[in-house]
Amino acid sequence: SDIFPVENKKSGFRMAWLGPAGRCQTSSGLYVFRYIISICTLFKSTPAPNGTSIEISNSSRYDCNAVSTAAVLLADILPTLLIKFTAPFYIHKVPYGFRVLVCFFTAVVSFLMVSFSSTILMSIFGVVFASISSGLGELSFLSLSVFFSRDVLSGWGSGTGAAGVAGASLYSAFTQAGLTPQVTLWIMLVVPVILAVSYFFLLVFPSSFPQWRRHEDVCSLSVCSYACDLFQGLLKFIIPLGVVYFAEYFINQGLLELLYFSDSRLSHAEQYRWYQTLYQIGVFASRTSLVCFKIRKIFLMSLLQCLNAVLLGFAVYYQFLPNPWVVFVIVLYEGLLGGAAYVNTFYFIREETAKREREFAMAAASVGDSLGIALSAAAAFPVYHYFCSL
Repeated sequence: SDIFPVENKKSGFRMAWLGPAGRCQTSSGLYVFRYIISICTLFKSTPAPNGTSIEISNSSRYDCNAVSTAAVLLADILPTLLIKFTAPFYIHKVPYGFRVLVCFFTAVVSFLMVSFSSTILMSIFGVVFASISSGLGELSFLSLSVFFSRDVLSGWGSGTGAAGVAGASLYSAFTQAGLTPQVTLWIMLVVPVILAVSYFFLLVFPSSFPQWRRHEDVCSLSVCSYACDLFQGLLKFIIPLGVVYFAEYFINQGLLELLYFSDSRLSHAEQYRWYQTLYQIGVFASRTSLVCFKIRKIFLMSLLQCLNAVLLGFAVYYQFLPNPWVVFVIVLYEGLLGGAAYVNTFYFIREETAKREREFAMAAASVGDSLGIALSAAAAFPVYHYFCSL
């Protein structure tokens, strides 16, 4: 059954990246390293569990699923949200090396649980482990970026954008080639392995970097009341980013499933997959754009993304869009706005925060996108069921 899915010279480059010791040393090498790490950190592929199918309700004019993708989204985002809300105030006690090992093992468990799953519940637990790996990894590597040049943030942004495209594309490619979802997920186990190898064997850290010990400077900052004051100062970044992601994921999980064009050559599942693929392409393109230009006015992207949500909401209700190609363009634009808001938010946090505060600030501000996503999933449930009841 159809499944609805839930981003020079060769030798010269090799020398510049690896260096004589075989580890990342130059700024271009760090960019590539962050690109690899970010893909592996946010690389998730969540098919339906083995032996299960997606039930379609044809009593509605919207050809609704029995279960909205917002349900899977909540399982995916709530553990991440909990980590991002709390971790900035205690994560300094956990060495970076140990954090990466936790990301590695939880990612492996997530792939194995989903691959061996025979029930929806087991698959949901697999998604939860993927969420833990992704949330802890994103928070930790954003904090880690402050120990290196600002160039690595561009690599991180581009890589996280590529992760969405890579996850969906590779899963589709392997299954289209005849591999079962279970075998495909076993192959995907190479991703957390690349994450661990890249971190522990390719990257050269500053001599003072707290790889296996507590970071006392951050400890003294985050346990005092000043941390709360710093968090309040970050709200000018967190709120616009959260609004962008609220509107963005409200579209993705509450509206796109309902934008079905029955007279198109593409099936409902194919239309939805193209919506998500083009969205991820937009995110990838805009997160890569940091090397070319910066956008300081994040609130403007929040406004434009909200207008997208309103437009597509009316499109669902009144069904005035002529074909899926119009939606393809809008969704690509939506991805461009979301990706640009993400990467520019963290760039300006780094630029406008004092050096001693950056590590805490990068971790704390990462809650913005996850909070927006969680709220959008909660809002998408009643909206989705309202439309499906018509």
